[in-house]
Parts: sequence; structure tokens; C-alpha cells
Amino acid sequence: MYVYLIKRAIAVLPVMLVVAVVVFLLMHLTPGDPAAIIAGDYARPEDIARIRKQLGLDQPLHIQFFKWLFAILRGDLGVSIFSNLPVSHLIAQRIEPTIMLSLSTILFSVLVAVPMGVWAAWRVGTSVDRLVMIFAVIGFSAPVFVIAYALVYVFSLQLGWFPVQGYTPIGEDVFGFLRSIALPTFALGMVYIALIARISRASMLEVLSEDYIRTARAKGTSEGSVLMRHALKNASVPIVTIIGIGIALLIGGVVVTESVFNIPGLGRLIVDAVLSRDYPIIQGVILVFSAAFVAVNLLIDLSYTFLDPQIRY
Repeated sequence: MYVYLIKRAIAVLPVMLVVAVVVFLLMHLTPGDPAAIIAGDYARPEDIARIRKQLGLDQPLHIQFFKWLFAILRGDLGVSIFSNLPVSHLIAQRIEPTIMLSLSTILFSVLVAVPMGVWAAWRVGTSVDRLVMIFAVIGFSAPVFVIAYALVYVFSLQLGWFPVQGYTPIGEDVFGFLRSIALPTFALGMVYIALIARISRASMLEVLSEDYIRTARAKGTSEGSVLMRHALKNASVPIVTIIGIGIALLIGGVVVTESVFNIPGLGRLIVDAVLSRDYPIIQGVILVFSAAFVAVNLLIDLSYTFLDPQIRY
């Protein structure tokens, strides 16, 4: 078991190195020159060349990469081109709303989607099963921004139950935080719920057809115990896997959701940085998102050792 854990942890290192290379090349090989943007429309060529030298953009690409990589290893994500503030400082200012939105979405989605999938599998072929599948198809097909605007129109503009935009930190007002995070969580969670519910249903259907489930029922075990203790436990590995894979959808949805609801998180930060071609911020935020995705999937892999004892050996 310990050998497996060590191997999975070591496997993260080359993945993050590849991510760093891709992020660096993606930002530097795309059209556009941040020096020209900083200098303005009427800048002279010598002014642009001077700014490029100040930013280190005149150096060979491989030199820029290794300097950037060594700085990251020291915990230095660079300095914003336009605000002249450390990227780590800007990320620290914006990370709390993104973390709270992500955690609330994951918690809400899992608590709703897994029971939906289990119920649909238990009532397979009935109207309940069909309703769940219809919801899963619609939820997975509808864009996040469409769902978000629909929720804003109904629950904010028409009913007035929730604020249209903005974010209240949980430390300032718990009730205000819940009101401000409710619609973004539901909008972002729709796709996630649809994905988890479909996989939960498929995994449960496969397990419910096994012989040991029929044996448990033949012994007089209650249906609730059969579903939760026997079926769901053995169907949990695919469900946990899709929860980890769905983090990628969650990260992409955070950018859209924060823009729609005007939440001052990392999603808004990276959108503003892309529009101004602020390389250090873009690279820093993408690295943070990538590290979070890799870390979550590492935890998912490690959870297999507890869900499936065979993996330990």
C-alpha cells in the first residue's frame, strides 16, 4: 500500500513539469506583445524595445522559461505587468471566493447527484428513472452561462430572493454569504450533478445485477441496506473517479460563473489578465488551477486504496 502511495505521489512531479512547459509556451507563442500593449498605440519602436528589455522578453525563450521555472520553485510567481504587484499577492486576495464556490458546488452536487443516481438505478425503467435521465441530459447540455442568467432572471429579478451579483465573505455575514453563493453554486452545479448522476446510475445498475446482491436480498436484508452497504459501496470507485475528472469542468465553469455573478475570484482575475495579456497573472492562475486539479485527482487515486482493498496489493 505504501509503495502504491509513493508511486502516485512521485507521478505528480512530471505531470506538473509538463503543465508548466505547456502554460509557458501557450502564453509566449500566442499572438500579441504585452510590451506594445503597455507602451500604448502611439509608442515608438525604441520605447517598445525598452519595455521588452525591462520585462525580459528580449531574451531567448529557453532562458525565459528556466528563469521562470526556478522562480516558481522558490515560490515566486512573478509580478503583474500592469499593477506591478506580486502575482502571489493577487492570487491570495482572490482565492477565497473561488475556494468557497468550488467547495459549495462539490458538496451540493455530490449530495444531490449520488442519491439521484442510486434512486434512478433502483427504479430503473420507471418514470423516476426517465426523469433523472432527462434532467441529466439537459443539465449536461445547457451552457453554464445560460443556466446562470436564467436563475438570475427568475430568482433575483422576478422573485428578489437572491442578489443579482456580488459576493459576501463568510467571515463578514454568514447569511449574506449563503445568499450570495446560492445561485452561483446551483448554476455551476447543474453540469456537475448531471455528470455524477449518470455515472452513479450506470455503476449502480451494474452492481445491482451481481449475484451477491441477489444473495443479500434472499437473506432478507432490507432494501436500504442492500443499496447503501452492499451496492453503493462496491459502485463507489467509478463514482469517485468521475467526481475527480469533473473537477476540470468545475474549473472551467468557475471562470464563467464568476464573470456572470461578478464574484471577485480567480476566474475574474484570469479573464481580466487575458484581456490585458498580463502573462505573469495568466501563468500563475493557470498553474494554481492545474495544481488543484492534479492534487484532487491524486487524492482520488489514494482513496481507491480504502474503497477497493485489492489496490493495496
